[in-house]
Amino acid sequence: MRRSAAKAPAAAASQTAAAGADFPRSAPAAASDPAHGPQADPSPRQSLRTEFPFELPRGYVDDAGTVHRDGVMRLSTARDELVPLRDVRVQENPAYLSVVLLGRVITRLGTLTMVHDGIVENMFASDLAFLQDFYRQINAEGHTRAAVQCPHCSEPFEVELGGSRLGES
Repeated sequence: MRRSAAKAPAAAASQTAAAGADFPRSAPAAASDPAHGPQADPSPRQSLRTEFPFELPRGYVDDAGTVHRDGVMRLSTARDELVPLRDVRVQENPAYLSVVLLGRVITRLGTLTMVHDGIVENMFASDLAFLQDFYRQINAEGHTRAAVQCPHCSEPFEVELGGSRLGES
């Protein structure tokens, strides 16, 4: 004895086939579940890159006189941007936000065993500016720039849409 529920998947499959081009014909029958809709593609997932190497223009000079130029910065989390706002130094001077934030996201700098805001605040201004720009680049994935065209000469160029300091948008 057949039950009508047993025919439901076949009926759904024929309706899907009748619907046509929304689904590739080469997909296996198991790729579509009538109760939950199409399943995710089983192909390998792209990995998310979370760390980015950099080289400082001048370099951080430690107490022993060693210059540290190469480093790694990781992607920022919401916590990384929120925690510094509770810091008294940031509350007294908002410009200090970038120093504290960079101290949290720089994971390696030369041969230093640990990077923290005390190291960042003793960097040369040109290196700090470089790191602020690098932070914006890796955390915004280029979404802070827009392609525009000059209204006079029609020459294309890009403009920066993001904030002027770290943590701003």
